[in-house]
Amino acid sequence: MSQFLNISGPSFQIAASLPLSEDEVQLWRIDLDAIRDDESRWHGLLSHDESTRASRFHFSRDRQYFVASRAVLRTILASYLATDPRGLIFSYSNKEKPSLAPQAGADITFNVSHSGGIALFAFSRGREVGVDVEHVRRDFDVEAIANRFFSAHEQAQLAALPAEERVDAFFRCWTRKEAYIKATGDGLSLPLSQFDVSLEPGERDGLRATRPDDSEAGRWLLREVPGGSGFIAALCVRGRDWRLKPWCEGEGTP
Repeated sequence: MSQFLNISGPSFQIAASLPLSEDEVQLWRIDLDAIRDDESRWHGLLSHDESTRASRFHFSRDRQYFVASRAVLRTILASYLATDPRGLIFSYSNKEKPSLAPQAGADITFNVSHSGGIALFAFSRGREVGVDVEHVRRDFDVEAIANRFFSAHEQAQLAALPAEERVDAFFRCWTRKEAYIKATGDGLSLPLSQFDVSLEPGERDGLRATRPDDSEAGRWLLREVPGGSGFIAALCVRGRDWRLKPWCEGEGTP
């Protein structure tokens, strides 16, 4: 299931306790531009290492995005666990994928992506998840980047489209590939040409082939999810026995 929430104000609040069932994947959409100016409030939720990392950003906007997104992540996780967000401890894989440290005592998995002023947060229980959102831009050479990073099958799909459709198709491909490698935890150590995704809009089962193990594709569900106007997004989850729940207006809103 999915909870798709637009948080659009510095008064962002959330219930002290939120349900998250084992057959759910909940997706949150956060407008970082609407909440980033409340930086002092968000800083109070961060750990020392997160605050140190925030201080290294050269541009204030990037620092504010980071601080807000980490604080919101802590707030949502703490609501699932009914605990203090400041007490959560994160661990990182050798590919830098974050997770809750074992002492947090929960099987909640999560992934985060942001582009421009929008962030997407995906949460589940006991399932690996990956999410990616991208702001659609048109100021680059689509074919050159596709030829460098996409598989031969994906390049052929892109080339077969009318020129006016290729930018959106490029971002559909890119977000789906990013969501998959983030879900696996392999990051860019997994060659992007080693698997194929669909470029079709609205795709609900977009992982078409994996190499060298072609059975791996059947272990994941990769689908397009709403990114908002001007954005394209994708979600990848281990297993196929989960569902997205429509957002109920008023749940978790300010």
